Amino acid sequence: MAKVAIMGFGTVGSGVYDIIKTNREKLYRNTNGEMVDIKYILDIRDFDDHPEKELFTKDFNDILNDSEVTVVAEVMGGLHPAYEFTKSLLESGKSVVTSNKELVATYGTELLDIAREKNVNYLFEASVGGGIPIIRPMHQCLTANNIKSIAGILNGTTNYILNEMIKKGKTFDDALKDAQNNGYAERNPAADIEGHDACRKIAILSSLASGYAVDYNDIETEGITNITLDDVKYASAMNSVIKLIGYAKLFDDGKIYSIVSPMLVKNSSPLAGVDGVFNAILVTGDCVGDVMFYGAGAGKLPTASAVVADIVDAVKHFERSKKIMWVKPENNIMASSEDKSFAYFVRTTASADDVAKVFGKCEFVDNVVAGESAFVTAEMTGSEAKEKFSKLDIVSGIRILD
Repeated sequence: MAKVAIMGFGTVGSGVYDIIKTNREKLYRNTNGEMVDIKYILDIRDFDDHPEKELFTKDFNDILNDSEVTVVAEVMGGLHPAYEFTKSLLESGKSVVTSNKELVATYGTELLDIAREKNVNYLFEASVGGGIPIIRPMHQCLTANNIKSIAGILNGTTNYILNEMIKKGKTFDDALKDAQNNGYAERNPAADIEGHDACRKIAILSSLASGYAVDYNDIETEGITNITLDDVKYASAMNSVIKLIGYAKLFDDGKIYSIVSPMLVKNSSPLAGVDGVFNAILVTGDCVGDVMFYGAGAGKLPTASAVVADIVDAVKHFERSKKIMWVKPENNIMASSEDKSFAYFVRTTASADDVAKVFGKCEFVDNVVAGESAFVTAEMTGSEAKEKFSKLDIVSGIRILD
């Protein structure tokens, strides 16, 4: 029998409990005859009405010092004390699985090193894409490929907001309020709408794809707070939609360019039809070409299902590290905006003649807003775009996903 513990009994933690209890026989078969049994649930709150209230503890040491516990699910969220607890558990020879993207993106390199040294596992399928399988497919199914690029809708909250603007004509503020009322956005939605959540996720995927630690602090990040209903209307007129995209380009010389930004996505792209709170990740390999992973990017049971899958994996690989890893690079591996060019959709109050003087040949778009010139540029590097934008009164400039 495999004894496990759950740290944190919020939305995801309670989902982990429910799945383990509901699908006991399925888990038994998939662990080659090991019954998964919950021994502890760590939470600072009281759960006196819970049918198994005897499982709850407020003392982390109960878990750390119990030799029977071999796998721990860390679903507390945040950096502290999740980092200290996870590090101690790995050092004591216990495997840890997590949905905590912030922890993986910040301390993943160190924690993976400890897991490898102690011959245990640190698994984090649920940290990117919620219930969507992406970490394991990239580590195993696509291992024969050199990953060339990743482009993903990695945040369900922003996708829901943009979808409400696109499909229902809501303003950004109204769509955000609706997302909050429906429980899709936090009262303080900054991590979502400013792009930080997606940034951590693309950092994890970039690290996994390259084998080198990508620091999310090095990733240019722009949220959707400046996207207006007029931008959405222009995109629709161009047979496109606006999505918040986590993007990574891996170059042959080992450099990585990564960015989180609103982008125009053509309706012909498989990413364009991803609606609501769903996520999708388009991965391009040198052998397989394009493959897309799609599904619920958050939620109690979708995320918990990925956590439980990692628990099963850790039980099956007891005392055998799966070698999911990346290493800290000796040199700077981050490419700059000079190494990756984008075409831009631009709105300006300048005349078409003035636009032509600055941007040269470009493709003009029928006006949605009177008194504006709207157009698509040729591909430009970051510095070229910045320099040209500075010469005109720019209303908005949005990258176009290639």
